[in-house]
Amino acid sequence: MARTTAAAVLFVSATLALTACGSGSVSSDSPGGGASSSAAGGGGGDLTTVKVGVIPIVDTAPIWLGKEKGFFKDEGINLEITTTTGGAAAVPGVVSGDFDIAFGNVVSLMVAADKGLPLKFVTNGTTTSGEKPDFSGVVVPKDSPIKSAADLAGKTVSVNNLNNIGDTTVRKVVEEAGGDPKSIKFVEVAFPDAPAAVERKQVDAAWILEPFLSAAVGKGARVVSYNYTDFDPGLDIAGYFTKKETVEGKKDMVEKFTRAMNKSLEYAQGHPQEVRDIVGTYTKIGADARATMVLPKFVPEFNRDAATKLGEAAVSYGTLKKVPNLDELLPTG
Repeated sequence: MARTTAAAVLFVSATLALTACGSGSVSSDSPGGGASSSAAGGGGGDLTTVKVGVIPIVDTAPIWLGKEKGFFKDEGINLEITTTTGGAAAVPGVVSGDFDIAFGNVVSLMVAADKGLPLKFVTNGTTTSGEKPDFSGVVVPKDSPIKSAADLAGKTVSVNNLNNIGDTTVRKVVEEAGGDPKSIKFVEVAFPDAPAAVERKQVDAAWILEPFLSAAVGKGARVVSYNYTDFDPGLDIAGYFTKKETVEGKKDMVEKFTRAMNKSLEYAQGHPQEVRDIVGTYTKIGADARATMVLPKFVPEFNRDAATKLGEAAVSYGTLKKVPNLDELLPTG
């Protein structure tokens, strides 16, 4: 009994700590709607309702596209998509049972595992394009004296969340370019606000993603690093995860979701125009921006070498206490 109580306290404490790490919250205007528990029916006949929390960004286009194409229904799943503002909301959402599955970046799951939360990816979600331009970059004002990644040392750089994948990859890129990664001052600025922060010189540089990246460059900002691609051209950014007890206790549901999600990822990778079109249905990104933005790569498999490098970098910069066990974190088989 004492062991159970202690474990429960640790579980709740770790969840609260993760919640405090970022600014995530759950949106009440989910296009997918609904908040029922995972159960048979849900208005879908014999379909099993699966609730999934996702960030309404380009990276999650495959799940919206897969739902539209009927890939989840084909597997007997009534997919309910709820939007969140980030992994800081997605992790507690899965732990509490609000979501069966959620979309979160790799470092967020590594941090969760580091704090003792029993979470596991069921499939990949988004990967760097591996090319330049990529969909992720660090920008500076056009007249900035910062000319390279190494020049970011000692400067103020904005990221959306501290101690996560943004600052970890930027620090590694700066270190490999010869700069001191520990001298960078990171501050939190939401992606939509970051281009203005750079333009007004409230920060020396900003890490931003598409479609804000192309828009900033179009207004004269310069990219000094495509940090994901520069970190590793095979870097996986985020995936779909759930509790380990769900993987073990609801094996059939997890396998069906994974098959549908993998089909969605492969379809999205082969149909970029449909990705650009579906993004317009759940974001406010205009047609012009969607037509020119750089898309991520969508592949089901995780790159373990790149994930190992990411975990080691997170330990090196103090985001993690120990190197993550990828056998526990990534899908098996």
